Formats: sequence, structure tokens, C-alpha cells
Amino acid sequence: MEILQIVGAGLVVTVLILVIKPQRPELALQVSLVFGVLVFLLILGKISGVIHVLEELSQRANINQFYLSTILKIIGVAYIAEFGAQVCRDAGEGSIAAKVELAAKVIIMVMAVPIIVAILDSLIKLA
Repeated sequence: MEILQIVGAGLVVTVLILVIKPQRPELALQVSLVFGVLVFLLILGKISGVIHVLEELSQRANINQFYLSTILKIIGVAYIAEFGAQVCRDAGEGSIAAKVELAAKVIIMVMAVPIIVAILDSLIKLA
């Protein structure tokens, strides 16, 4: 099970960071960042598999690929923003993390506008 390996590695990295942080806080942050990137690379294959399945299902359902790609981009923005905000929090910058999250929410809202418009158009046509 990959999750057990990831959790185990996370615990090892956490202990390492706790040991390093008092002497070299900048190195502890870098170790945390590298671990986050490595976890992302480990799950990248799984993410691409899910994207492939969703693309195949949307083609069979005759759904416009623009909507699926927009939804996937929105999910990507949310994950990237969460990762960035957590790195900011790890560095002790909670206010920067909050601003990263706010920016992500605004970007997601802007990206969702075409989908919302399409849904509203469909509802108007039904009425």
C-alpha cells in the first residue's frame, strides 16, 4: 500500500525536521518542501489515470471537453494553492498563506464562470 509508505516517510521526515529545525530552520523548510514535491511526484501517475478515465467518460457522455478541462484546472488550482499555503504556514507566515488561499478562491471563481453560465443557459432553455 502506497499510503503506508507515504505516511511512514512523512513521519520520518517530520522527526528529521523536528531535529533540524532548532539549529537550521531554513533547512527544515527545504526538507519539508522537497518531501511535498516527492509525494506529488509519487501520486502523479494516479492523478493521470483518473484524468484519463474522466476524459473517456466525458467523451462517451458527449460532454464538451472544455468543461472537463476547466473543472480539472480548477481542481489543480485548489491543490496547488493548498500546497503553497501549507508551505507558507510551515514557514510561520500564516497571513501569506491566507492571501494565497484568497487568491486561489478568486481564480477558481473566475475559472468557473463559463460553467456557471452554461448551467444557467441550460436552465433558462428548460423553462
